[in-house]
Amino acid sequence: MALTEPQRSVCVYCASSAACDAQFHEVARRLGALLAGAGWTVVYGGGRSGSMGALAEGALGAGGRVVGVIPKFMIELEWGNDDLSELHVVEDMRTRKHEMLTRAGAVVALAGGTGTLEELFEAITLKRLGLFLGPIVIVNTAGYYDPLLAQLTAAIGGRFMDARHDRMWTVVAAAEDVLPAIERAAQWSAANRDFAVAR
Repeated sequence: MALTEPQRSVCVYCASSAACDAQFHEVARRLGALLAGAGWTVVYGGGRSGSMGALAEGALGAGGRVVGVIPKFMIELEWGNDDLSELHVVEDMRTRKHEMLTRAGAVVALAGGTGTLEELFEAITLKRLGLFLGPIVIVNTAGYYDPLLAQLTAAIGGRFMDARHDRMWTVVAAAEDVLPAIERAAQWSAANRDFAVAR
């Protein structure tokens, strides 16, 4: 059965920082090229700086389709990327997050700051509640996400989450591992909301 457009789209959360170590930008650029080469549409936050810009550059350079979703205040600040296949300007940050996730069948989180972390945790929360069912892949470049992963383990160990919730995400070390992780991700069903509340 052919996949629908959202099923062949990956929402990538990543940073706009141009000041972080260049290795993070290179991972984003490589991921963009790999996704494009495999025929996946990249959906991201529509920016042109930092890992955001590198991701789009990598995908577009490989002939891929890149869809940006950006709030209008960022357009007014001239943070938008005008070179994309599509750039959707939305009212605010909440609408941006909703539209990005709605347009995608899978989520990938690269290293980033508070915005990236918020987006990642929203995706995990919605999956826990059975409202998003796609794969979530965390790219742990240079151990960046080690503290966050330890916190998730602590949440499960403390019974704030069910032990089965650790199947909601997959952790990989490199951009090259992302597509295999998406393909091998454990199936998740809305029926899993039966254990959304740890008992």
